[in-house]
Amino acid sequence: MHFIEQLKPRVSCHLSFIMCDAEGRVDPKPIRLVAAVSRNMGIGQKGDLPWNLPNEFKYFIEKITSVVEPGKKNLIIWGRKTLEPFAETLLPLPNCINALLSRTLSSAPEYVHYVCPSMMDAIKMASTPPLSENLETIWVIGGVEPYAEAMKHSWCDQIHITDIMEDFDCDTFFPEFDRDVFKLAKEFPGIPTGIQEENGIKYAFQVYQRDVLFT
Repeated sequence: MHFIEQLKPRVSCHLSFIMCDAEGRVDPKPIRLVAAVSRNMGIGQKGDLPWNLPNEFKYFIEKITSVVEPGKKNLIIWGRKTLEPFAETLLPLPNCINALLSRTLSSAPEYVHYVCPSMMDAIKMASTPPLSENLETIWVIGGVEPYAEAMKHSWCDQIHITDIMEDFDCDTFFPEFDRDVFKLAKEFPGIPTGIQEENGIKYAFQVYQRDVLFT
């Protein structure tokens, strides 16, 4: 049976722990955050993006759907408020397994494979066979609480930021992080360099890295 078929019917995250191997083996995965962030640290307004940057959004999709090894998939971790505006137009995504963080949902919405009550539950599931054997990277794409919790995890090695070089009226903001721990890379493979401009808005792609030992 093809692996993706094993995800059907969609299940609650805690039920998938039944699939753990007898030795309780842990298979660490890199945890990475990606967000477009305005100069005043804004990431959203009334549940939507406060800017219209199609090329930047294309970059975001390419980032979270890319895999190095053919046949592998990425786990995309969504907060509920992040998923709702994009579910109908964005999903399904190629090379992706979707995990939704929710303490109240008892079943998964369309195109969501797992509902997990917490970030730690989602990470534990992703690092446990057999699911871990098919995963390459864990991408956290919002909202604020998932970002804040994921960046504190010892497996989080990169924060990908699109630096939107303007202030925007926002009601949702990217959490602060220690830039002495996550250090801005001068250059990064596969990341466009220099200032981009779209619809009169300037922005730059950035990657903040820290050294992580995956054990």
